[in-house]
Amino acid sequence: MRRALRLAARGWGRTAPNPMVGAVIVRDGVVVGVGHHAHFGEPHAEAMALDQAGDRARGADVYCTLEPCNGHGKQPPCSEALIAAGVRRVVAAIPDPNPAKAGGAAALRAAGIAVEFGLESAEAAEQNAPFLHWAGGATRPWVTLKLAVSLDGAIAGADRARGWLTGESARREVHRLRASADAIAVGIGTAIADDPALTVRGVRKPRVAPLRVVFDRSARLPADSQLARTARRLPTLIVTRDPSSDAARALATRGVEAVEAGDLPSALHALHARGVRHLLVEGGATLTGALFGANLVDRLVIFQAPVLLGAGALHAFSAVPSADTGALARWRVVERTPFEDDLMTILAPPGR
Repeated sequence: MRRALRLAARGWGRTAPNPMVGAVIVRDGVVVGVGHHAHFGEPHAEAMALDQAGDRARGADVYCTLEPCNGHGKQPPCSEALIAAGVRRVVAAIPDPNPAKAGGAAALRAAGIAVEFGLESAEAAEQNAPFLHWAGGATRPWVTLKLAVSLDGAIAGADRARGWLTGESARREVHRLRASADAIAVGIGTAIADDPALTVRGVRKPRVAPLRVVFDRSARLPADSQLARTARRLPTLIVTRDPSSDAARALATRGVEAVEAGDLPSALHALHARGVRHLLVEGGATLTGALFGANLVDRLVIFQAPVLLGAGALHAFSAVPSADTGALARWRVVERTPFEDDLMTILAPPGR
């Protein structure tokens, strides 16, 4: 199953809106077929593994990271392919909550094939967390908040000058994270201060370029910003209170779309309605505080650099509501990975 999970990860940024899935077929203790869902619309992991195994799949055990699909789409149901191949047993890490594709386990059992769940389920669920969030009926995107901070928790020095806190290796990982998201968002303060491009660079390109989003209540995004200047080529959207304002209409002439929302929850609902299942937010402090205040952070990714910014620095969590010291809830560490001198920590909120 661990090998199947590693195979599934090869589809990073290429399978959405489908999940990443890997499969390994074993007969008499020997791996006879492997596969992964490489690209949306192409064969699923089980089909690829069965094709590689051929006749050796008969009587074999199949390990897959997600319950085999049981619905027709761009590809036929994997449950039917497994039944036709005569496999003996299917071990799936987690069930498929998507009602359009679920039911594979029942179909396999009805055909006399043993089905088991639960092996490496936590890792499998984490690998496809945004998909599972959507398929489970969520009405807002899965929100990953990414922050680059100093040792003292700041995102900018007292001079507020632009500059990189982290090294090249960590920044490359940020671009890999971007490739997994449907949209990348910043607050208007960050958009003005940093003039970001919010594109995926230096890593394998995603199948679809992420939508670029600015939370911009008063439509203050500069017309000469990188986002506005490239909006006709790369989809760009502002979330604002009044899409009919003169400022919003001026941005529309550059190709920037405006979506109306009065608060952050309604903004996320509007993005979800546009097909955004996974939203990667890249600060700054005001937007971070608003997300925490509304309990809208599903994963927090912190890149910590070994530098100190000292007195007067802008701290990442300065706008987060205060907590009672006597009742602090601990965040769960999902992953810690060093990138040269920088440290990436992925955390899950308490209880999730």
